[in-house]
Amino acid sequence: MLAKRIIPCLDVRDGQVVKGVQFRNHEIIGDIVPLAKRYAEEGADELVFYDITASSDGRVVDKSWVARVAEVIDIPFCVAGGIKSVEDAAKILSFGADKISVNSPALADPELITRLADRFGVQCIVVGIDTWFDAETGKYHVNQYTGDESRTRVTQWETLDWVQEVQKRGAGEIVLNMMNQDGVRNGYDLEQLKKVRQVCHVPMIASGGAGTMEHFLEAFRDADVDGALAASVFHKQIINIGELKVYLATQGVEIRV
Repeated sequence: MLAKRIIPCLDVRDGQVVKGVQFRNHEIIGDIVPLAKRYAEEGADELVFYDITASSDGRVVDKSWVARVAEVIDIPFCVAGGIKSVEDAAKILSFGADKISVNSPALADPELITRLADRFGVQCIVVGIDTWFDAETGKYHVNQYTGDESRTRVTQWETLDWVQEVQKRGAGEIVLNMMNQDGVRNGYDLEQLKKVRQVCHVPMIASGGAGTMEHFLEAFRDADVDGALAASVFHKQIINIGELKVYLATQGVEIRV
């Protein structure tokens, strides 16, 4: 069995790490490189960086900080933000990133996933999915351009359908960003994770809602996710990554301590 992963998420805007609640009202957390270094030293298995306004601004992630991060950490990291071509991805990987992630650009051009997977291999290609639960319809819908609340829009895709579509096109991993839970810290949406797990046959990462160590345990134990991504509990030092991993190991979760 592969070890489960703990993955801090760093949302980047204007060269700094920020954090919002339900993808809105972002506050500045701090500088990118020191935070990345701290999380690596605490025992994170991997880091994910989202340049949250790159796609809505029509630009590619700023590569200068990618190289600086690569210099100070020795764990894998994934970068996302406005990657619309093989050339965009190649540049980010050349600066030291281990994986690239696509989200809004893949919704605009699903064939992008295939082109990236063909060039770099599926193990390098992550697809991020921003999913919103509509209480009126009882359905999960994929959202686009969520980094800028003035441009966020609901797509025609239901989440389960898009999860299956991106796998067909070559996604090697899926990060499910559950927007309703984002920053609220009341637990991952286990019901949604279980539904997605049934149709997701590649590594799946839960994102949105972690508030306690028990929430991580529930995601691994009850929804069988491969990794748990979180931001605010780490940024605000509510949970220490090393202590979290020891706790999970004592609960029987296969994890690197």
